[in-house]
Amino acid sequence: MNTSIEKRTIKKVGLRLIPLMLVCYLVNYLDRINVGFAALHMNEDVGITATVFGWGAGLFFISYFLCEVPSNMALHRVGARRWIARIMITWGIVSTCFAFVQGPISFMALRFLLGIAEAGFFPGMVLYISYWFPQEYRGRLTALFMTAIPLSALIGAPLSGFLLETASFWSIASWKWMFIIEGIPAIILGVVVLVYLTDRPSEAKWLTPEEKDWLISKLSVEKTGGHLSSFKDAFKSLNVMLMGVIHLGFAVGSYGIAIWLPQILKGHGLSSFHIGLMSMIPYGVAIIGMIAWGALSDKSPNRSLHVAASCLLGAIGLLIAAAVPTLSGAMVGISISTLGVIAARPIFWTLPGSFLTGSAAAAGIAFINAFGNLGGFIGPYVIGLIKDQTGSFTLGIVATSLPLALSVVAALVLAKRLAPLRDGAATNTSESVQKPS
Repeated sequence: MNTSIEKRTIKKVGLRLIPLMLVCYLVNYLDRINVGFAALHMNEDVGITATVFGWGAGLFFISYFLCEVPSNMALHRVGARRWIARIMITWGIVSTCFAFVQGPISFMALRFLLGIAEAGFFPGMVLYISYWFPQEYRGRLTALFMTAIPLSALIGAPLSGFLLETASFWSIASWKWMFIIEGIPAIILGVVVLVYLTDRPSEAKWLTPEEKDWLISKLSVEKTGGHLSSFKDAFKSLNVMLMGVIHLGFAVGSYGIAIWLPQILKGHGLSSFHIGLMSMIPYGVAIIGMIAWGALSDKSPNRSLHVAASCLLGAIGLLIAAAVPTLSGAMVGISISTLGVIAARPIFWTLPGSFLTGSAAAAGIAFINAFGNLGGFIGPYVIGLIKDQTGSFTLGIVATSLPLALSVVAALVLAKRLAPLRDGAATNTSESVQKPS
């Protein structure tokens, strides 16, 4: 009977929440990286150099870092529904305002404001998943939610390329229309979130009393033994710091390549539309790999080793792209790297729930994401700086592979540190199964 309730409840919750979360994150990631496509025309129109563009593209992550923890603590207190809606509406407004960029200063100012507006969205979603899904389901469901990253490229890359070549109405440049058209959906979805999301299982009128009781009971059992629960605990935890380092490494690689990929491809003589089509390839490879890898990690007692392996694959792919600087070499290397880095993300974000709960989870997840996303500043800036100095992307790509190597080491250390918690959880589960009901 319990098995029947479990399957029914997880399926109902998954179908209710994950599709909307996926669409919201798809729009989020698209609004974050579409600046790379805009740069194909915008930089020349308003006088932005590669160094300035790299600095401005990365500036988003500085303000994101500063506001991430306060934003996630606010979500924990006021509820996901209202706070995520607020985030989406404000970032949608700022994103459309990029159509009014006049030069380097306005570009950098809007990137900084976009970071403030978006802060708390992704860690809020990760925290929200921990409110609704037991640990053994989080790998595959987080992977499903995070398919939004490659999907945003599969949909957004050709869309952005198409808009850049065709959307020029009323004497307004195509790159400005791209920001307007791709920014409005966030505002609309913010309103949908406000109406549709439910903050906690206890408030879910769409679950039967039996389903609700099972889910609340299951989640409460997991939040025992070994979990840090206070705000201060999160910032004193070495595990949190290690996770920040891991995230920093794959953020350097993923954002560095994602934002510069259109200009890397432009160097091979492709049109804006064909750049959009070619940009789909790495993410098409990644979307298959991340779902399979996430499901595999759910069956493994040691998810940290999966994170280490995927980060290593990410670093190897970047080195291949640098070593074979042809169009085919770049696409093969970047596809391998994108598979590794994107496959790491959903597995990685199941780990905080294994040792954090309550305020510690809200603060810890936000800090991990905020610190790691500094890599989103480092990656684009370093590649842009090296490109201006050398005239080539090769050394910049090599440089972004080094933090991924550091992520591998940190993931291996974390695997060793989390082993006692895994063993304790397995013992508790075994004991609870043996108890008579």
